[in-house]
Amino acid sequence: MGYSRKDVEKSKMNAKKFVRYQEGAEKYSLGLTKFQELAKEAKAVYKIDKVALANCEIFERYLESFHIL
Repeated sequence: MGYSRKDVEKSKMNAKKFVRYQEGAEKYSLGLTKFQELAKEAKAVYKIDKVALANCEIFERYLESFHIL
């Protein structure tokens, strides 16, 4: 059984620790602006020159704070 290109690309995206805003929005099924807001609130954003990267580990811990029991 083979893997399609989409499956491989999706696996790679999920394995990344740092993502750009657009990748993060797709990964977490959020709109771009909402992802940017939440990433900044979570203090998960790293700015290198003109590139902003979001740390997925920090962002996911922040998302867990919204968990409804």
